[in-house]
Amino acid sequence: MLVATFAERPDLAARLGELEDAFPEFMQHGDVTTRYWPTFASGRFPEYQLVLYDEAADTILGKGQTTPFRWDGSPADLPDGVDGVLRRAYEEGGEVTTLSALVAVVAPSAQGRGLSRLIIEGMRDVAGRHGLDALVAPVRPTLKPLYPLTPIERYLTWRRDDGELFDPWLRLHERLGAEIVGVCPSSLVVYGSVAEWEAWTGMTFPDSGPYVVEGALVPVEVDRERDLGRYVEPNVWMRHPV
Repeated sequence: MLVATFAERPDLAARLGELEDAFPEFMQHGDVTTRYWPTFASGRFPEYQLVLYDEAADTILGKGQTTPFRWDGSPADLPDGVDGVLRRAYEEGGEVTTLSALVAVVAPSAQGRGLSRLIIEGMRDVAGRHGLDALVAPVRPTLKPLYPLTPIERYLTWRRDDGELFDPWLRLHERLGAEIVGVCPSSLVVYGSVAEWEAWTGMTFPDSGPYVVEGALVPVEVDRERDLGRYVEPNVWMRHPV
């Protein structure tokens, strides 16, 4: 397996379209992410973006996308997840001190092989190479969609009998040395019309109120009178030493 930056292997970066999409459709329509994500597609910060490649099979298996940003190291100064990091990086600026993970994806067909570890370790290596103080990640817990009605503050305290975190994605970060810093309650915000939400989810929303949607960490709030569906996804901030 090879983990390389886009700058090191632009030929592999150009093949990311081969990677299977691992996220629900509605996550492609975040208000802030759709504003700034094209900058990554156009090649900004190639030295901070990673591709996971199986040389033997000549197959793209994953990617890790990050952005450097300004953070003073205190929990209170952490922005509100993915949306907050992007706003700070692209709107506020300042001298960068920290690397934030944005996406760590392994192709669905390659999951369960421990490959996510390679991407996280690659991100940590990139942060170290650029002299940054830390790698932080607004982690999207893998199993939280199965418990959409459980507050994330309670969910992240769940542990197995062996003392390790219940959620496998949180657990992997912790095994790699990360610590939980806190919750980012509005890490990803998605607005859309009722018709858009019905198209994204394959569901029908006949009345106003909260709806449990496949792949969502919390219910989607639908307001028929305003023709509006709103999803506010919480994530968990975790900090890795570099």
